[in-house]
Amino acid sequence: MSDLKRYQMYIDGQWVDAKNGKTFESSNPATCESWAIIPEAGAADVDRAVHAAHQAFAVGPWSTMLPTQRGKLLRRLGDLLAEHSETLGLTETTDTGKLLKETRWQATYIADYFHYYAGLADKVQGATLPIDKPDIWAMTIREPLGVVAAIVPWNSQLFLTAVKIAPALATGNTVVLKASEHASAPMLEFARVFEQAGFPAGVVNVVTGVGDPCGKALSSHPLVDRISFTGGLESARHIVHNSAENFAEVSLELGGKSPMIIFDDVDLENATNGVLLSIFSASGQSCVAGSRLLIQENIYDALLARIAERAGKIVIGDPLAESTQMGPLATVNQLELIERSVANAVENGATLVCGGRRPAHLGKGLYFEPTVVACPHQDFDVVRKEMFGPVVSVVKFRDEAEAIELANDTRFGLAAGVFTKDGARGLRMSKAVRAGIVWVNTYRMVSPMAPFGGYKHSGYGREAGLNAINDYTREKTVWINTSQKPIDDPFRMQ
Repeated sequence: MSDLKRYQMYIDGQWVDAKNGKTFESSNPATCESWAIIPEAGAADVDRAVHAAHQAFAVGPWSTMLPTQRGKLLRRLGDLLAEHSETLGLTETTDTGKLLKETRWQATYIADYFHYYAGLADKVQGATLPIDKPDIWAMTIREPLGVVAAIVPWNSQLFLTAVKIAPALATGNTVVLKASEHASAPMLEFARVFEQAGFPAGVVNVVTGVGDPCGKALSSHPLVDRISFTGGLESARHIVHNSAENFAEVSLELGGKSPMIIFDDVDLENATNGVLLSIFSASGQSCVAGSRLLIQENIYDALLARIAERAGKIVIGDPLAESTQMGPLATVNQLELIERSVANAVENGATLVCGGRRPAHLGKGLYFEPTVVACPHQDFDVVRKEMFGPVVSVVKFRDEAEAIELANDTRFGLAAGVFTKDGARGLRMSKAVRAGIVWVNTYRMVSPMAPFGGYKHSGYGREAGLNAINDYTREKTVWINTSQKPIDDPFRMQ
């Protein structure tokens, strides 16, 4: 216990323990050994954090700071994130099992999001309105909402934090960030960078704890004005229910079961690379993972053989090693769900093309082989449920119409991939597939300029892009009477 690294929460510019003294241990998925001690926040800690954020917003200094000054702080934050990418990446890899070369790169890349919104901080504009009344000047202005509750999952947490809090801070809001209980340490290291950047106390607060009481207290707090949540369906239902207590605006970015649709006119090598990128990157632990592979019947056997061959050569192991291509899963529950679902599919008529086991040469850690399951239809858990791991189900289709039918036969709608050399078909499929993101002949591309979000059970609202500025502000209409005459008698109608 004494060898474990001890963390504190960041509330109102101070590093603090939970008031109740509770803690929990965080384990390294690559070794299944505890490595850090994290505070377990209760309702009192959340209340303190929200009041600090509310004070910084309502009284100052954040509310009185010029937009250009906020932009300069955000730009400094982006610069510091790039400088601290090694530490941030190492912490995230230790806590989640994601590859160091990915977490380190992501910590550097998210600087672009803070730079992007830093440039927009002093460009939030209203409009003058052509009005149908004499001597009246009417205009709109946009104002920040107030306290934003940002709730992020353990996967891609640095990225998901950036897309939430960068536009929130740029527009003058303050933030209480709840880290995932499965991997809280990266968010607390992130808070150190905020502190170094010079943000005033209370503008950014980071709390750690479980959904109840920590998440519940935050999402139902009467001083929270907006909730931005990324996570699972069941947690989202609680978030929506809790928001009835404070009528906070809510945006949800939830799970996915994204189709990768491969037509028979593709270059097989390009399609194979696209599939590997979509499902085995980050060990499949991505909301946009291309976990449903739809292959046109003419190339089904040839492409499936290529994918299986390449998947079998993926190097699995220590996520800190530069040679590793796929690390462990983050939680035991994920691993057990995947094992049950793959076994159930095979028992009920699916074919295990490759993988399907824990690697024999890795005794410790939550590792699972890259797995391909060929399914005669879509009525299997490996097709319907989000596995959140390196498992792809494969279904054959005849033509474009059947591909669309299969792709849309899901309760999710976050992302999709289409591979074809036919440009017109790519446009048709982009329109026909009901998903918030459609990549054509590529996958997993992101940018500060490009919004993302889901359809159906994948959530609502959008993150990133120019319009995020509007999502973190509300419009106010101002009427000004410019006439020097008294207003008309209100009891005499003309």
